[in-house]
Amino acid sequence: MFAGQAVNRPAAERRAASLVARRGVKKEFQAAWLINAIRCIDLTTLAGDDTAARVARLCAKARQPLAPHIAEGLGAGAMRLTTGAVCVYPTMVPHAVKALAGSGIPVASVATGFPAGLMPLHLRLEEIHWAVAEGASEIDIVITREHVLNANWQALYDEVAAMRAACGAAHLKAILATGELQTLRNVYAASMVAMQAGADFIKTSTGKEGVNATLPVSLVMTRALRDYLDATGHRIGFKPAGGMKSAKDALNWQILMKEEMGRDWLAPDLFRIGASSMLGDIERQLEHHVTGRYAASSRHAIA
Repeated sequence: MFAGQAVNRPAAERRAASLVARRGVKKEFQAAWLINAIRCIDLTTLAGDDTAARVARLCAKARQPLAPHIAEGLGAGAMRLTTGAVCVYPTMVPHAVKALAGSGIPVASVATGFPAGLMPLHLRLEEIHWAVAEGASEIDIVITREHVLNANWQALYDEVAAMRAACGAAHLKAILATGELQTLRNVYAASMVAMQAGADFIKTSTGKEGVNATLPVSLVMTRALRDYLDATGHRIGFKPAGGMKSAKDALNWQILMKEEMGRDWLAPDLFRIGASSMLGDIERQLEHHVTGRYAASSRHAIA
């Protein structure tokens, strides 16, 4: 259901540019959209020097993403506001599970040889099994880019299907690493194959490629979501990730989802943003909305 599907790159770029140029939200409406973005953030640390203490700090921020005076000023003091998930490496999963106990915030883990994915398949599947056994309820897998570049769609399908089976009850987010797929046609085709193979979400990037989430690529992926929904009746989620640092990014991608997919895709069960430093900028913008002043970043607890 994707063979021969053409993608007009200039048209995709024009459409993506027009979305953010013509759609703006201000004042209390912007504040509401930024609060919603917090609900959809997969608060992430994927550094080589991650420790249990860093993960615990990240989880504390996920539990209370806004300083109390900001939440009160927004009238959200009684709102149980948390991030959508916390995303860590497999060995950090036990620390995250412990730190998030009783919060209802899911633990997501990258797996399958993240970020390159160039490991034997049986080892990649074992990494999924291990992360799930340690308590991860969401798994962000990476596909083999070679399958896409060689148009070996059956191999890609079989790989993702095997990973889907290994996840069991855990949600599977398929990272396409779109910056390494060369063409938007490949992005569309890989999106369709991943969904057909059982992905619960399709995700743009690992955050480790030279080019990560962009609006034109995200537009093509959302069009694939729409086509898959029309063909099957199944709703699949979307997660942009990589290079998304500002509150403006949070607004732009929500505008894309609202325009292309509708309001249902503005909730964490169908939309996530993979980010870390973005939350700090969102908090800074919301404090400005409440107080009329921009605070130094050092005033906000870091994620």
